[in-house]
Amino acid sequence: MKILYYNWVDYLDSENRGGGVSIYQRNVMAELSQRPDIEVSFLTAGLSHDLPAKQPRWERLGHGKIPDRPHHYEIVNSGVLAPAHHCFGDQAQVNHSATQAAFFDFIEQTGPYDVIHFNNIEGLPVSALALKETWPHTKIILSLHNYYPFCPQVNFWYQEKETCDDFAEGRKCADCLTGGHDPHHIKLANGLAYRLKKRGLEPGSRGFQYSFVWIMRLGRRVVGLQKRLKHLLNPKTTATPVAAKDSTQTAEAFALRRTTMVETINQNCDLVLCVSEAVRDIAVQFGLRPEACTTSYIGTQQAEAFSRTPPRTQLLRDDGTFTLGFLGYMRRDKGFMFLLDALEALPDELAKRVRFTAAARQGDEETMVRFGKLSDRLAELTHVDGYSHDDLEALLAGIDVGVVPVLWHDNLPQVAIELHSRHIPLLTADMGGAQELANCPDMVFPAGDVQAFCARISAILNGEIDMDAYWQSARAPTTMDTHIHELLSNYTAAQNS
Repeated sequence: MKILYYNWVDYLDSENRGGGVSIYQRNVMAELSQRPDIEVSFLTAGLSHDLPAKQPRWERLGHGKIPDRPHHYEIVNSGVLAPAHHCFGDQAQVNHSATQAAFFDFIEQTGPYDVIHFNNIEGLPVSALALKETWPHTKIILSLHNYYPFCPQVNFWYQEKETCDDFAEGRKCADCLTGGHDPHHIKLANGLAYRLKKRGLEPGSRGFQYSFVWIMRLGRRVVGLQKRLKHLLNPKTTATPVAAKDSTQTAEAFALRRTTMVETINQNCDLVLCVSEAVRDIAVQFGLRPEACTTSYIGTQQAEAFSRTPPRTQLLRDDGTFTLGFLGYMRRDKGFMFLLDALEALPDELAKRVRFTAAARQGDEETMVRFGKLSDRLAELTHVDGYSHDDLEALLAGIDVGVVPVLWHDNLPQVAIELHSRHIPLLTADMGGAQELANCPDMVFPAGDVQAFCARISAILNGEIDMDAYWQSARAPTTMDTHIHELLSNYTAAQNS
């Protein structure tokens, strides 16, 4: 079987971009590369650009942690910038003929493939999914790790402050971004980074940083000098005012984007793999064919810890306290600000029995001041300024209950899997897929509801959570072996359909 995987960034990216999807893809590639009956290739697009700009083309990937890897490729000069917010709602996300042509030429020259599995379509126009007319026997699989087909912000997170449950026929998309991106500047920065990496200078190295900073500064000065010179030569010339966007037309474009994305996926994808039941519900709600959507919990190497750790049967320590653990980022969408609100609102008699550990990079000054003040009312307060996977065992050993208080439809948080895999009970919001790991309503609260959160803390402290029932209903985390078997079964089923 010949398989092509696609993601907007390489899973061995030297800048470690791509988050949990890159970790997942790395694990999948490592497993399948050991199979003599399978040939796997990998393609990326949306990041690398020539200076000066040229037409989209493809080439073998020549940079990253292990450069010149066989069967690793990228499309250079894609008309669709990645990640998605770098070209928020741009028409090219729907159709960009030159990029699609480069993609089809890549398949023609390196394929054909039995299966092309898109871990997302950021970096390519969605029209690139229309492969069947040329390669009718190739099966097209799309994994939904985010909500890009339905939301140009990918996460239904409106103006960086609240969940978007209704895009108002595209009108809310039109004013969603709180800070815009200059696509021209992004292309220049990506083009310079691409050129430096091709010369052997890797991001993070002294040579790369020095060259990148000074060349970008020089470029900005040259542009400014050109503008001043133009004005001196023709002082009567004034800048042409930029016309205001027609909000109705913009809204219509966003509505058309969503409709076209859904129609194109329905017409071309044999299977849509949803990483949780919550994701599948949303996919079907927004119009994807129910018969094509199947839940496929991602495999993780963290799952091995489930077999070597005993279930936590007691949540409280001998002194009647317990440690609540938060892993991730001090961001509003991740629920950290809500968590501060909730812990500040805890009645004193409960607060003095709660220990709180936050393993997250330090936030802004206001956030850290609020966080620090919790030490006056909680039994214990600990901050771990970020962590690596090598630190997990020691970090999680001191946590009695993990909390996932997300305020958006988080598909299936990696931190939830890491906690659950070590038999650490989860207290979760009712949004996203984290609640599906335990399937225990007594440990779920409505997202953003401070009183409901406090009630769950009270239930834990009063010994009202039946831990035997908790673990009986819990879902074992998916191992890589199990996931690979499911993937190949899905590929085979798609081929036979």
